[in-house]
Amino acid sequence: MKAVILAGGKGKRLGSLGKKIPKPLIKIGDKPILEHQIMLLRKYGIRDIWLPLGYLGNQIREYFGDGRKWQVNISYHQEEKPLGTAGAIKTLEKKIKEDFLVLSGDVMLNFDIGRFINYHRQKKEKIGSIVVHPNDHPFDSDLVEVDKTGRITSLLIRPHRSGATFRNLSIASVFIFSSKIFKYITSQKKSDIEKNILPLILKAKQKIYAYNTPEYLKDIGTPERLKKVKQDYASGKIKRLNLKNKRKAIFLDRDGVIDKEVDQPSEVEDLKIYNFAPKAIKKINDSNYLTILITNQPMLAKGFMTEKTLSNIHKKLETELGKKDAKIDAIYYCPHHPERGFRGEIPKLKIKCDCRKPEIGLLLKAKKEFNVDLKKSYLIGDKTSDILAGKRAGCKTILVKTGYGGKDKLFNAKPDFIAKNLLQAICLIQ
Repeated sequence: MKAVILAGGKGKRLGSLGKKIPKPLIKIGDKPILEHQIMLLRKYGIRDIWLPLGYLGNQIREYFGDGRKWQVNISYHQEEKPLGTAGAIKTLEKKIKEDFLVLSGDVMLNFDIGRFINYHRQKKEKIGSIVVHPNDHPFDSDLVEVDKTGRITSLLIRPHRSGATFRNLSIASVFIFSSKIFKYITSQKKSDIEKNILPLILKAKQKIYAYNTPEYLKDIGTPERLKKVKQDYASGKIKRLNLKNKRKAIFLDRDGVIDKEVDQPSEVEDLKIYNFAPKAIKKINDSNYLTILITNQPMLAKGFMTEKTLSNIHKKLETELGKKDAKIDAIYYCPHHPERGFRGEIPKLKIKCDCRKPEIGLLLKAKKEFNVDLKKSYLIGDKTSDILAGKRAGCKTILVKTGYGGKDKLFNAKPDFIAKNLLQAICLIQ
C-alpha cells in the first residue's frame, strides 16, 4: 500500500514558529513530526510515500530527499496554489491506482497501522475508512455518527450547533481511500476532505467506515497542543499507547456509578450524571488506563427502550463528559435479559447470554479489541454482578456505595476495595 502525507499546510495558529518552517518539520523530541510518521510507515511495511508540498515545501524536500536514508521511496508534488487536503490528493490521481493511506503532516501519531489496514480490508464495497477516536476537545473537532457495523451515517462538522449531543468520535485526519475517491474531487479546485468530499460520499450512499482507536493521534496546530505533544513524547506516552502493547483498563458500570440509579431507566431524561463523575473520568484519561464502559441494558430486551434511545442516552453521556474535557474510550452493552413475561418484550433478546454481567463476554471483547491486560485492570461497579464479573475476568474490583452499593446481594462476591463513589475509587487506584 502507498501512503500520502499531506505536507502543504501553513501553521497560522503557531505564530512565529509557523512562519519559519513548515509544520511537518516542527520537531517532537529530536526529529521532525514528518520523520516520525515516515519511520512509523516503514515499520508497517509501507515504503512508497507521496508528499504533496505547499508552504515552504523546499525545506521538506531538502531534508528528506528521495527517502533513501530512511529506507523508503519518497516522491513529491509541489502545489502552485493551495488546494486543500482533498485538492492535494487529486494531484496524484494518475500516480495511484489502488487503495492508499492518507496522513496529515501535522498530526503526531503512533498507532497500529496493520490493524487499521486489516479493518479496512474486511469491509466490503467500501470507498474508504477513517480513523476516529474519542478526544478531550470534541466541541472544536469534526465528528462522525456510525451504525452498528461502523459505517459512517452522518458528519458533524464544526462549529457544532448549540445544544447538540453526539458520540465523541473525532476524525483523526488518517484515512484509507479507494482510487474511486478521485471522481469526487475536482481538479485544480481547493477542497477539504472533511468539509467538501466526505459529504459528497455520504450523499452518493457510498460506504465509508470509522475505525475507532484509543491510540495516540494528536495535531500540533496550536501552541498549547504542541506543548502537550512534546510532553507526551518525553514521558513515553506516545509509544506506550500503541495497541501492539498490552493496555490497562478501568472498566466502569454505568448506572449507579457514573449516573444516578433510576428504576427501569428508558428515556434520555433518566440519565443524570453524578457531579463527581467527569472529574473522576478525566483522572482516568490522564493516566495510563483506558476508560471502558461495560453495562447491562435489559430495558432493550424488555421492550421498554429502543436501540435508538440507548444511542441517544450515550450521546448525552459523552457530550456532558466532553464539556468537562473527559472521554470514554469505548462503550459495550448487553441488550439481553433471561426472564420472559414482559409485555412488548423482544423474544430474540430474551436469552441467557455470555455478555450479561456477571458473565464476562463484554470484558473479553474489550480485551481482544484493545489488547487489554485484564490482570492489571480494574472493574468498578455498584452491584454484586459487577464485582463477580470483574473477579471472573481476573480484574481487581472496587465496589462504590452509590447506586445499589452492593445491597442487591444477588451474588456472593466480595470486592477488593470499597469506595464512597467513583472519584474516591479512582483515587484509590492512583
